[in-house]
Amino acid sequence: MNRPLAPDAEQVDRIFMHRIIIFGLLIFVGLSVLLLRYGYLQVYAHDKYKKQADNNRIKLISAPPSRGYIYDRNGILLADNQPVFTAMLSPDEVDNPERTLTLLAPIFELTDEDIANILARLSRSKKNDPVTIKIDLTDAQLAQFSERQPFFRGVTIQSKLTRSYPYDELFAHVIGYVGRINDKETKQINKDRYAGTDLIGKIGIEDFYEDILLGQPGYQSVETDAHGNILRQLDTKAPTAGNDITLSLDYGLQMVAQEQLAGRRGAIVAIDPQNGDVLAFVSNPSYDPNPFISGISFRDYGDLREDLDQPLYNRALQGMYPPGSTIKPFEALGGLHYGLRNWNTTIYDPGYFSLPGDSHRFRDWKRGGHGTVDLKKSIVMSVDTYYYNLAYEMGIQRLHDWMVRFGFGSETGIDLPNEKAGIMPSPKWKKDTYNKDWLPGETISVSIGQGYFLATPLQIAQATAITANKGHHITPHLLKHSEGAAEVNIIDKTDGKIDYNGEDSDWTRMQDTMENVIKQGTGRRIYTSRYRIAGKTGTAQVKSIAQGQSYNKAALDKRHWDHAWFNGFAPVENPQIALSVLVENGGGGSVVAAPIGRALFDYWVLQHKNDPILPPTADELKAIKHQKVQDKAAHDAIRDKEDALKKQAEAETATKTANTETTL
Repeated sequence: MNRPLAPDAEQVDRIFMHRIIIFGLLIFVGLSVLLLRYGYLQVYAHDKYKKQADNNRIKLISAPPSRGYIYDRNGILLADNQPVFTAMLSPDEVDNPERTLTLLAPIFELTDEDIANILARLSRSKKNDPVTIKIDLTDAQLAQFSERQPFFRGVTIQSKLTRSYPYDELFAHVIGYVGRINDKETKQINKDRYAGTDLIGKIGIEDFYEDILLGQPGYQSVETDAHGNILRQLDTKAPTAGNDITLSLDYGLQMVAQEQLAGRRGAIVAIDPQNGDVLAFVSNPSYDPNPFISGISFRDYGDLREDLDQPLYNRALQGMYPPGSTIKPFEALGGLHYGLRNWNTTIYDPGYFSLPGDSHRFRDWKRGGHGTVDLKKSIVMSVDTYYYNLAYEMGIQRLHDWMVRFGFGSETGIDLPNEKAGIMPSPKWKKDTYNKDWLPGETISVSIGQGYFLATPLQIAQATAITANKGHHITPHLLKHSEGAAEVNIIDKTDGKIDYNGEDSDWTRMQDTMENVIKQGTGRRIYTSRYRIAGKTGTAQVKSIAQGQSYNKAALDKRHWDHAWFNGFAPVENPQIALSVLVENGGGGSVVAAPIGRALFDYWVLQHKNDPILPPTADELKAIKHQKVQDKAAHDAIRDKEDALKKQAEAETATKTANTETTL
């Protein structure tokens, strides 16, 4: 039996050395790779990975500024900031935000649309910026979340300031409200300025002065552990609060105006004719702006939108109505300006006017007419026929060119967004709008504030203030002064005197004539001997009446009744307040609108300095709000029951229909 030959020692040593060399090379290569990688991490990529490591333990938290407060002229707080508990989500600490929000939905009462909106905000936000889940958490929501908080890493509860409007609907149409920043606004705003801020001014003063109310954000640099808990504060930059602003509005006068319009659709604007300060600005019905801050429910918002009385509609700023006879003093000054009339020029009023060669009769409001009428009587008794004649002689173009000097057909320039300009018609306007030529009869309608002529209550108040100020043009404005870091340009108070070719004394004579409207004319119901009032009543037709027919209020739907107007100023010798009052479908201006104006004059001239109306105390305000919450809860409960009964009836009907079809 042959045995295998044993390798010699030299061969064994050679094999061993080869293996040593191979293993040595492998170890060398491995160590070289490690050293190169170490060098890359420590030297070349040091800054990059240091920053990432710092981000894991150092977090930059935006510190939103406190929004500026809004006060009335007497220092009464109209827009407050209140601390509320807010649920926040940190996107860098949550792996699956959608799943987290779905689990949080029953706790915070989040709808599917709420979740979709939050996810949309997350997609637009910076990775380290927390996003708001829910504002103004209830005690029950806080308690439920506290029990489950360990299961929701990256979700925290913070105390944040949010807007509050203590007087609910009283100032809603002028101050407006703030609301959550939407998609469109996100694309337009400076994201750095809104860092940590969820709210933005939507309408009203909150929108117009957004830039100065907002302030400038700050930040906090903090060290956190692996769970996102703050260990210590490293650096901080305090935010700069927004400017506090004081408005020209007067709480007491605003309250009087709202109470006078209670239960009626309409608007009131009161202005100081000396400087353009807006003293009261009311549109009725109004609404509570507070639910819009955190997000009004779809049902509540739907109720507001579908309400036939349109509480969201700002009638004072955007409502365009035929101004009726309120314009007659301004138009009469136009007759003096063009030399077509003087104070002694008379016409004979048989109760109607017809264009030459036309049998159509434009009727005066008084059947049988007023007989011989001069300029003073035309205003005191509001004689339509006088203005039919005047407008026919003046022509629509000159009438247009004169009336625009009082601000008709253009925005007043008030510091509010979305103002409507109204319509002061002209041949060019009609051609541009309807591609039709102007007709002579249309001039006659315009002469008494009807036809195409449309004006806002704000424009009527401005024109009245100009007359009270003897032709000196004023720009209505709400901002009285501002305090804070931001610079603010206050709107110029006066813009000089309007171009007028008549005598300066005409302005005084017109004021005296408007005073006679109150003493012995259409406004005599509101006469008082305690101070001097100048005014003009107006009744604007809503539904046209056929030739030969009479206005029959009882036969019309109430929403087709005439609009009631009143405009005036007081005291005549030194006007401190000029105003316009509109009551939609109110009927006669002398009966309905004029007494409202008198109530505002009484308060401003006789009461506001010595016995001002003051707001409720904190306890009274709390009780009022509590009662409103209870009333709303009761109202919602009734609606829920009605909705349930409706659904039940619909289900029963559907079942019966299905059974009938099955039987057939």
